[in-house]
Formats: sequence, C-alpha cells, structure tokens
Amino acid sequence: MHASQLENRLLSQLQKTSLTYGLLAPQDKVMVCLSGGKDSYTMLTLLVRLKKKLPFPIELVAVHLDQQQPGYDGQHLRRWLEGVRDEHGVPFEIVSEDTYSVVTAHVPEGRTYCSLCSRLRRGILYSVAERLGCNKLALGHHREDTLETFLMNLFYAGKMQAMPAKYTTDDKRFEVVRPLLECAEADILAFATEQAYPIIPCTLCGSQTGMKREAMGQLLVTLEKDHPHLRAVMMNALKNIRPSHLLDQELQAAWGDRPDDVRPDPVPSTKPKHFKAGLPILQSDSP
Repeated sequence: MHASQLENRLLSQLQKTSLTYGLLAPQDKVMVCLSGGKDSYTMLTLLVRLKKKLPFPIELVAVHLDQQQPGYDGQHLRRWLEGVRDEHGVPFEIVSEDTYSVVTAHVPEGRTYCSLCSRLRRGILYSVAERLGCNKLALGHHREDTLETFLMNLFYAGKMQAMPAKYTTDDKRFEVVRPLLECAEADILAFATEQAYPIIPCTLCGSQTGMKREAMGQLLVTLEKDHPHLRAVMMNALKNIRPSHLLDQELQAAWGDRPDDVRPDPVPSTKPKHFKAGLPILQSDSP
C-alpha cells in the first residue's frame, strides 16, 4: 500500500526533527511508549518507516502500559501490535500495573490526575526500559503539547519552559525523545483517522474537564481565528530565543560568556535603503 501525502508529510517532519536534535544514533534501542492514543500509534508507524531509511541500525520495541482502568479492552491494540511485529519485526510488550486505583485514591476530588498518573507511569516505563536493555524512550508529544505547556508555565507557574525534543533522565540512565514534537496535532488526528487505529480512551485525565491545559488549547484556537499561522509562529519563537532581552540574570550572564561563534549578533544590512527612508516626516495643516 502506498503511503498517503499526509503520512509522507508527517514522516518528513519527524525525520527533520530527529536530525535537527540528534534524537537517534547508531545502535540505539528505543522503547516506543504506546499509550493507545492517536499520537503514539502515529509515532510508532512513522518510526518503523524511518528506521528503514536511516543509514545506521537501530532497534525499536513497543511497550504499552495497561493501567487497569475500568472498561479497559486492549485486545484490538494487541492484534495491531502483532501485525506490526509480523510485518516489520518490531517486538512488543504489554505491561499491566494498577495505577488507576492509586491515582483515584490519592488525588483529592476536583484536582487533576495528570501529575501523579504521569509520575507512576514514568517510573514503571523506566523499569521496563532497563529490563529490556533500552537506552532511549520515545514519547508521542506533538506541537500543541509543547505550546500548551509553554503557556501553562507562563501563565500559572511564572516560568518560561516548554518541552524539549530530547532530555536525559535525572538518574542519567536514559534519554527521552519526542520525535513528533514539531508535528501538528491536526495532521496527526487526520492520519490516525485515515489509519483507523484502535484508540483506547483514557478514563483518568481524559474524563476530566475544565483543566488548565484544555483552556490553553482553547486559547490557541481563539487567537488563531485572527492569526491563521499563530501556532507555527509560536513554535518558531521557541527556537529563536534572545536571552539579552529577557530578565533572567543567570541566563544573561551565561549568554554574555558565550563563545563568539554561538549565534553572533546579526550584521547590519548593507543593502541601500529607499532614498526617502531617512527623511523626516513632514506635517501639514492642509487636508
């Protein structure tokens, strides 16, 4: 089956992100974290394709965590993973841990589940990655995830922080990579619909409304009505920081000590200006 234009566009973006940020290296064994949502399905599909194009060998292994949420049914996901294994040689593992009961028992009513749930999930996945001999974990965060995180930190936490494409865990055991980070969520949704992935809904954070992240997403939708390319512009802004024009003194000190070849100040243009550009503005009382 030929790949669709949408798939090729997403693959091109994922490949560019991987190259720009050095997400993959020879002999990597990457644990692809498959949540059962549209993003992680798309990520695994694209990484399987990218693996065949790379000039060096890597290994992929898909891991899904069954958190024992009420109504969970992973049989369709299992069959899909079996198909990927049989066709592309990607092994998989489904791990079952009851984090649902822990989260619902310890999070007060009205508070969001996401923080505790993600910490528990992350700890389990790190243990699995170590057991499987993986040096990297791939997460399915996309462009809107990092923009919403940036706005949440800006508005509610008083800090300028988004999501990096790659980071090393605190214990230095693994690198965590986000290959979809520059892919638009709308493209991922359209591709997931096209592929008819067996989506598994989340009955934890997916069941909660009125969350700050949801509000940030709605803000982007509202602002983009007047500025159609707002999200692309914001994403470029995250890659175009000018520390000298911010107020963080530690950042300014570090920027001042940078080598001369690290993003030098722009050279003034020598292109001749329009001859009237330097003339004063003349005011007249006449209509």
